[in-house]
Amino acid sequence: MAKAASKNAKVKDLKASAEAKNWTKVIRAVRSPKSGAYTFKEQIVHKDKIKEFLAQK
Repeated sequence: MAKAASKNAKVKDLKASAEAKNWTKVIRAVRSPKSGAYTFKEQIVHKDKIKEFLAQK
């Protein structure tokens, strides 16, 4: 018979999932100066920093 999960473990999982919802994967197309082809730069960014990431060159 399996043990039931403790209440502390459940609370810890809820906090971790709530924290994970504050992060977003952002993908930006970047043009190569040599060939003119596009490459993609992707990064996981906090939701408050998305505009700053997209403003970078």
